[in-house]
Amino acid sequence: MSTETHETGGATGYIVHHLTPLSSGEGFWTLHLDTLFFSISVGGFFLFWFYKAACNSTSGVPGGLQNFVEMIVEFVDTQVKDSFHGRSALIAPLALTIFLWVFLMNFMDLFPVDLLPMLGSAMGLGYLRVVPSTDLNATFAMSISVFILIIFYSVKIKGAIGFGKELLFQPFGPWLLPFNLLLKVVEEVAKPISLGLRLFGNLYAGELIFILIALLPWWIQPLLSFPWAVFHILIITLQAFIFMVLTIVYLSLAHEDH
Repeated sequence: MSTETHETGGATGYIVHHLTPLSSGEGFWTLHLDTLFFSISVGGFFLFWFYKAACNSTSGVPGGLQNFVEMIVEFVDTQVKDSFHGRSALIAPLALTIFLWVFLMNFMDLFPVDLLPMLGSAMGLGYLRVVPSTDLNATFAMSISVFILIIFYSVKIKGAIGFGKELLFQPFGPWLLPFNLLLKVVEEVAKPISLGLRLFGNLYAGELIFILIALLPWWIQPLLSFPWAVFHILIITLQAFIFMVLTIVYLSLAHEDH
């Protein structure tokens, strides 16, 4: 069992310590500083390497980095072509950004569970949660941003009157107007809620399992941590893919003008 376990009051204290964010402020204005730091850091990491690949790209024999970037871009472009039925220059870059940013935030879960919190403690930080996607504020911030784009394109493509008619008259016509509106509001609100909660729930559970494994005797930990880490690679990739695909599908529906 980690020495930090004893310092924070047993297994419960150890779990709470690893799942408590480094915060500043109170109430609505509370900022989770570790979430902001790590999400911005992995975003900057993604931008740096893709910018470097773009600057060093060649039409001759490509290097390893260019091959990797082209493979990712082609993969995302295929998903956009298969799922998005409108015309927009924003969707493919947005899908690429979402997929890689969410994946990299999820990937932080594969770092040894005590490594970065111990470094944070050495720097005088009381708490340090290193996986941004285990923070409901981060996942909802992304899903609400997607929701705003859905509303924006719904109004832009269909017009305010067209979008209003869709809210009021579908699917049962003008005679059930209140019921139509209720169903449509529930349908639209469910989109950001499901996006945010799905990503948060899967990554929070995965992080919790890593923490529980760290609480086991040292000779059992390697038997469980490695298989779970391998399986978790599939989970973090799948969650990034699902978030990207659902974003594409929702924006495609927003672009459909009946």
